[in-house]
Amino acid sequence: QVQLVESGGGLVQAGGSLRLSCAASRSISSCNYMGWYRQAPGKQRELVAAFVVGGSTNYANSVKGRFTISRDNTKNTVYLQMNSLKPEDTAVYYCAARDGLVWRYWGQGTQVTVSS
Repeated sequence: QVQLVESGGGLVQAGGSLRLSCAASRSISSCNYMGWYRQAPGKQRELVAAFVVGGSTNYANSVKGRFTISRDNTKNTVYLQMNSLKPEDTAVYYCAARDGLVWRYWGQGTQVTVSS
């Protein structure tokens, strides 16, 4: 089991930047699959960025070149650097970790609002 706590959300103008943090309750060095999802009002939750096996990363096409996922295993923390934010990036952002094939562990979410 692992508890995940997100922070760093807020209100930002279009074109601005935010960095989200996800602090885990235990070591994440063995967690190959960790990532960020988001859910906008009236929409399904979607994968934004994730670490996959071998340390590779996957990004949603809508955020490629603007968002960067990173991790600091010494701090048990995963980050999401978000640059050139757009109003359509407005959503609740969730940190998640996989257990086997299932994204089983979720944080409580942090709100990101981008004003135009």
